[in-house]
Amino acid sequence: MLAPYSEGHHSSLLRLGVASLALWDDFVDRLRGDSEVNFHYERSGTLQVACGEGADRLLADAAGYAEHDVRHQWIEGDALYQVEPSLGGTCRAGVLLPTQGYVAASAVTLALADAARQQGALFTTERVLGIHSDAGGAAVKTSDGTIDADAIVLAAGSWSSGVAGVTVWPPPVTPVRGQLLHLKAPARFVSRIIWGATCYVVPWPDGTMLVGATVEDVGFDEQATAGGVRQLLNAVHDLLPASAAATFVDVRVGLRPKTPDELPIIGRSSTMRHVYHATGHYRNGVLLTPLTAKLIADLILEEGDHGELALTSPLRFGL
Repeated sequence: MLAPYSEGHHSSLLRLGVASLALWDDFVDRLRGDSEVNFHYERSGTLQVACGEGADRLLADAAGYAEHDVRHQWIEGDALYQVEPSLGGTCRAGVLLPTQGYVAASAVTLALADAARQQGALFTTERVLGIHSDAGGAAVKTSDGTIDADAIVLAAGSWSSGVAGVTVWPPPVTPVRGQLLHLKAPARFVSRIIWGATCYVVPWPDGTMLVGATVEDVGFDEQATAGGVRQLLNAVHDLLPASAAATFVDVRVGLRPKTPDELPIIGRSSTMRHVYHATGHYRNGVLLTPLTAKLIADLILEEGDHGELALTSPLRFGL
């Protein structure tokens, strides 16, 4: 999801998300020009809804959007069902945020890899055991030997602390498990992302729906659980009762890389020369992709030091 206003729970995260969302259209155009891998990208907006007793909180969110001049539309009563007829009967109000959207994360990752190959990048799949840096350069130690480098970008997600050899506890990047359901309906019955109090639904044009997501502090356990699946099925049924007719395709599990302040770690390492951090994005890794790419590329190529780096500095965790 590309939803900085819905996910921007504090001002710094909101600033980063809004800056990155503004880059997505050009990022997609360039990527489609550099790769033949197709991916879906849609800016049809998101609809946050309040069902039951949740209207007061949603109204407070809408007031915040108005205060910061965020484009939005407050919808309540019968008008809500004119916008999205499939909503459950207890929904009372909604906020439509028209500039938000989503992208097919797996497909866009394949497109990025293809575009990189077109520009001469080489890929290797050995396990990374650690990194080393000194005045002369840097190196990556893998299960198949050592790779020397002029610069290393550490983008290992939830595994970043281990790769970097961090010995402090708790480590600055830790995993948070998220379970996500993949359902398939005969046809698309909602027109945009629907965001309820206990789940969100991302509707694809072919009737596929992604329903997410749990937030579980269970370390590096990547197993799906009956409890997680039940929680999401109950939540989506309450939000969109028609989802009961959908086919259950699978459940996906991922480990989100979380930092103590829930802001990413992006920037030049303060302890290892020639090493750059691009990790700890937690729930917003896809949204922050073009901004992260720009910040890191400009740093390495010495083409500018952007103001957003003050929010994401590795130094705040001694990295």
